[in-house]
This record gives sequence, structure tokens and C-alpha cells, in this order.
Amino acid sequence: MSDPADSPADLEALRALDTPSVCNAIELAAPERRARGFTTRTLHCVRPELGAMVGYARTATVRAKEPAAAAPEAVREKRFAYLDYLEAGPGPTVSVVQDLDGGEAGFGSFWGEVNSNVHKALGCLGTITDGSARDLDVLAEGFRILCAVVAPSHGYIHLEEFGCPVRIAGMAVESGDLIHADRHGAVVVPAGQARAVLDAAALVARREAVILSAARAPGANAAAIKQAMRESAKVS
Repeated sequence: MSDPADSPADLEALRALDTPSVCNAIELAAPERRARGFTTRTLHCVRPELGAMVGYARTATVRAKEPAAAAPEAVREKRFAYLDYLEAGPGPTVSVVQDLDGGEAGFGSFWGEVNSNVHKALGCLGTITDGSARDLDVLAEGFRILCAVVAPSHGYIHLEEFGCPVRIAGMAVESGDLIHADRHGAVVVPAGQARAVLDAAALVARREAVILSAARAPGANAAAIKQAMRESAKVS
């Protein structure tokens, strides 16, 4: 969940890291999180050149295979309430959307030109979804998308819930969680530990530098690399 200990400066510093480096750092800063809290299946990164996004989760679930059971007025009011939810609370935000259509998740797209612009206007940096996206050439400028499917139609896409727990490509997310994502996937940053993760990332980089230097040196061999690994473990 969001935490005042995670300062805007720390969030900005996290954006300079890639998601694998954040995962490495979490292994040190929060070792109990080593085997959970990150995506474990491939998502397509629509605009990898945009780099990482770091923001607070706004969660929702959708369906597209069948029409909404509710009356059109109720569907519209739910969408309006969802927009209020997007705008509320700390930002920036990342939309995290689970598609409930099971084996046909991604049948209809929640994401395209209009929805990316609407979400961007309300402070959202991008989305992570196990559903689909479309309109790839005309998405909102700077809007990042990690999706499971690229598909051309809406189908019967509609919101089911928002502000609820979701699970995307193996990653469990609660509304308000701090998310780091890039072309590798996404990870939930433990609440209030952005600074600890940054410090741990710097330590990992120092330790890895010792091993990489040995591995890249002319005439590198197993003995030199093993010695570098011993030295790396002592770096603090």
C-alpha cells in the first residue's frame, strides 16, 4: 500500500532502475518477498523505449466475452465511479487490470486510444493487464502498456469491480500497492521500503561489479572468477 515513507524523490530514483534490478534489491531488503510479488509469465511491452514506470496501483477487473448483466445506466455509473477512484489518492498511478474471461482473456480490449488518454489525464502512467490492448499507433503519448494480448475489438468489454485485489501473470496486487514495471515485467515494492530497495540495489551493483570485472578481463578463468565471487560477498 502507499506509504509516506516512499518519497517522490525515492520514486523518481526507482524509475532509473530496471525491474530485474528492483527484484534483486527486494531479495536483500525484504528477503521474505523473494518468491512472490512479481510477474512470472510473459507480458508484451508495447513501448519498451519509454523505460520503467513507478506508481501506485489502481486495480480493476473486466470481462468482454459476454455483455454486462447490469442495465446500461448502471454500467455507466460504475464507469463514472471508477474514474473518481482513478483520480483519488496519491499519484502517479498505474492501472492494474485483471481480465476475468479465463481461457479467452483478451477477447475484447479495455485499452486503446480513448482509454489510454482518459487514464493519462487522470494521472495514470500506464497499465499492466492480462487482457488485451489495441490502437497501438495512437495510444496516449508516453502511456506505457504491458499486456498479454493484442486484439482489435472491444467485444463486450466492461468493468466488473475496481479497488479490489487482482492477480496479473502470477503477481498479486492490492489497490494502492507501489508498482515498478518495465519490458521485463512488474513487481510490487514493499510498502514504505523504497529507500531500502534503492540502498540494496546500490549494494547489489557494487557486488556484481567485482564479478563482472573479473569475467570481462582478458584471460578470465574459473580461478579468477571464483576469487572475485569471494571478494564480492564481502562488499558492503
